[in-house]
Amino acid sequence: MSSDAPVVPPAPARAANGGGTRRKPRDPLAPDPASAGAGLESGFDPHVPNIDYGVLDSLIGYAIRRAQIRIYEDFVASLAQWQITPPRFSALVIISRNPHLKLTELARILGIARSGAVLLVDALQEMNLVARRPAAGDRRAYSLVLTAAGRRTLEAATQAVIRHDAHVGSVLSEDEQATLKALLARLAPPRTD
Repeated sequence: MSSDAPVVPPAPARAANGGGTRRKPRDPLAPDPASAGAGLESGFDPHVPNIDYGVLDSLIGYAIRRAQIRIYEDFVASLAQWQITPPRFSALVIISRNPHLKLTELARILGIARSGAVLLVDALQEMNLVARRPAAGDRRAYSLVLTAAGRRTLEAATQAVIRHDAHVGSVLSEDEQATLKALLARLAPPRTD
C-alpha cells in the first residue's frame, strides 16, 4: 500500500445501553492485569501452601492454566517497555504475515469475538502500531497493516519474546520441550470442519 492511502481512525466509543450515554473508551495503555498483584513478592503462586485445591490438582486444564499464568507474567515483564501483551503480540505477528487481513479474519484466527478484536485493533492503532486501510474490492471493509512504528516495534518485541521463551523453557531439555509442544498440539488439534 502507498503511504498516502487514507488512515481510518479508531472506531468511536459505542453507547453502553443503546441510549445516548457513551461508554468511556478503554485506555489502550492501561496497566496489564498481571501487574495488579504488585506488592506480591513473586506474582502468581501456582500452589499456595496449606490450601486444599481438591479436584483442581488432578485436572489437566488447571495445570495448563497455572503454567500459562506464570508464563504470561514473564511475557508481560519481558515486553513491558513496549506495553505489548500476548494478544497484542499475536495480532501484530498475524497482521504482519498476512497482507490484506480483515478484522473479522483476525478475530477468527485469534479465537476471539469480533468485539474483542475491535478493542485490540483500536489499542494497537492508538499506539500507532497498526492502521486500517480501505480493503480492495470491498468498500465496507478495512485491511489491517502495520505502520512503520509497528514494524520496528514487532521486530524488537519478537527478539524479546524469543529470549522470554528461551527463559521459560530453560527448565526443560530440548527433548522435553518438543514432547510438551507435541502433547499440547494433541490437546488442541486444528479443526477439520
